Amino acid sequence: MTFRLGLTGSIGMGKSTTAGFFTEAGIPVWDADAAVHRLYRGAAVAPLQALFPSLTGHEIDRGQLRQIIAADPTALPRIEAVVHPLVWADRTDFLRKSVSDIAVFDIPLLFEKGTEAEMDATLLVTAPASLQRQRVLSRGTMSEADLARILARQMPDADKRRLATHIVETLDLASTRAYVQALIAHIRNRHA
Repeated sequence: MTFRLGLTGSIGMGKSTTAGFFTEAGIPVWDADAAVHRLYRGAAVAPLQALFPSLTGHEIDRGQLRQIIAADPTALPRIEAVVHPLVWADRTDFLRKSVSDIAVFDIPLLFEKGTEAEMDATLLVTAPASLQRQRVLSRGTMSEADLARILARQMPDADKRRLATHIVETLDLASTRAYVQALIAHIRNRHA
């Protein structure tokens, strides 16, 4: 049976880099954001267009979705009612096809959506708030207001720390990679 490790962390904490270290070690990683992108080009298109006829084309435009959500407070729950079951099915299919002893599930809102209940353990990727802010703003794709809006939707890091099985501070690449390698060995030793 595949050991399910839920990987989470707020924006700018180093989650994508950490997921990459699992991939580098030969551990398959399911990415929730990538799944949503696939669904917006496939299975979610027709049901979302049925809900919001202003959405047209062969794929869902995320910018248009953001505008709809900003204009209609009832839109997000209706979108989630369509997308979440499709994401769950995608994640379930990934696990069913996995032949690895460990699989990582990269889920930004793992604790916020209660998905940690489906995992055997969780890994929180974290960093000091000042480093998080620096990382996000240095990308040049977000403003301070954008960052504040995203953080307002996410559970505070301190709360995630209390819920996580494992925690890694992503202060530098070498120590984060070493932590991932040690965690893989730990999981294999305990769950062999």
